[in-house]
Amino acid sequence: MEDQLINKVAQSGIISIDLEEFYPAGERILFDIKDLLFQGLILKEKDFREFIKNEDWAKYKDKYVAITCSADAIVPTWAYMLLATQLEPFANKVVFGNLEVLETVLYDEILSKLNPNDYKDARVVIKGCGSLPVPIAAYVELTRILRPHAKSIMYGEPCSTVPLYKKAK
Repeated sequence: MEDQLINKVAQSGIISIDLEEFYPAGERILFDIKDLLFQGLILKEKDFREFIKNEDWAKYKDKYVAITCSADAIVPTWAYMLLATQLEPFANKVVFGNLEVLETVLYDEILSKLNPNDYKDARVVIKGCGSLPVPIAAYVELTRILRPHAKSIMYGEPCSTVPLYKKAK
């Protein structure tokens, strides 16, 4: 009789969640206002409005855009808002902040649609160590969502996990 290989992980009833599977496809763009500042210090309204009028906003179609100013300059709030009004009809998403903030916002929206009851009394492994830029904030948010419902939460791969939470009996 041949020895059979038994996949104990598959038989364990563990639910594996890979946040990379939720990663929204599409180009990410950082729109930095610093390039529009006069002498790298101030935003001149007339010049800024001229830029807004002449920019080809269609080039942002179906892209995810983070608006920021990396220069140490005073940029009025309305400038970010004005950019958002131009980007919104084209971009998939527009946020204020850097690319990590953008990813965090995208994942917050995605994770808010999860039904935590699907994980009631489940043993859950949240996979890590991937190749896509999944923000740490997404792992924290998923853990927060699952904790009241799951029987246990682990991090890693089903064959080698780090225990994070186990519901008291």
